[in-house]
Amino acid sequence: MNIEANVVHESLPESPGMAPAALSATRPMYWSIRRELWENRSIYIAPLAVATVFLVGFLVSLSGLPQRMRFSIAFHAANQRTPIEVPYDVAEGMIMGAALMVQIFYCLDALHGERRDRSILFWKSVPVSDLTTVLSKASIPVIVLAVSFAITVATQLIALLLSSAVLAGSGMSAGPLWMQVRLFERSWGLFYHLTTVHTLWYAPIYAWLLLISVWARRVPLLWAVLPPFAIGLVEKVAFNTSHFAGWIIYRFSGPEPFTFSQPWNGPMSMQPHSGGFFTTPGLWLGLVAAAAFLAAAVRMRRNRGPI
Repeated sequence: MNIEANVVHESLPESPGMAPAALSATRPMYWSIRRELWENRSIYIAPLAVATVFLVGFLVSLSGLPQRMRFSIAFHAANQRTPIEVPYDVAEGMIMGAALMVQIFYCLDALHGERRDRSILFWKSVPVSDLTTVLSKASIPVIVLAVSFAITVATQLIALLLSSAVLAGSGMSAGPLWMQVRLFERSWGLFYHLTTVHTLWYAPIYAWLLLISVWARRVPLLWAVLPPFAIGLVEKVAFNTSHFAGWIIYRFSGPEPFTFSQPWNGPMSMQPHSGGFFTTPGLWLGLVAAAAFLAAAVRMRRNRGPI
């Protein structure tokens, strides 16, 4: 495989007389990330497929746009959300939902897959440390979000341009449409949401899935879900409390009251709160847990072999 050859070439000294310190410390990480992107094309194919499906459905719905626009102009006068904005909310939800699924299944298979197909024997033979390998795989969920964000913005822009063309063809102005959709503000709200909730807040979830991926011999999805479920069940039976289950729900639902001041333009595009998110104890405790999970994953990979 070409990418494997590139990793070896970039990681080894070019001549026997070259000191190892002369090599760039970022080269192994760079090629490790490229390897993940090369081998996991669902990172961008899945969001693109969802965006394509949305645009096909959106094209079909454009025939009734002029009538909906006339209604929404009067409805928007009361500063309420209109049906014109709903498709852009749907695009965000569909693409981000696909991105979340890609993140979950990637993390579960990232370190388990190399043991299953025995490629771990090759990767342990090249001068790429376990720390570099685990960190490169931990960076992929963030790259998935970045790719999905770009696809979402591009999809919404294409939908907005198509809508403008239809309105222009029917003799209506596209100005009210652009004012209602507010694409720039919507994109900024989505970017903030992905950076805070889907990246920082969900970091311990990704790290936990990576830890299970390197530990489990079979069915990593089951082992990722079973321990939290068992802990919550034992707590409920023994103490008749649900503190652990509440913490799990809190981690998955996200600290929306701290992250955003008030919602607008859909479930993800919200107005950022003025710094309340970064003073939330749950954020920093979660990041500490994520670091601990990743450190455990690095240590386990050193002793793991093919399944």
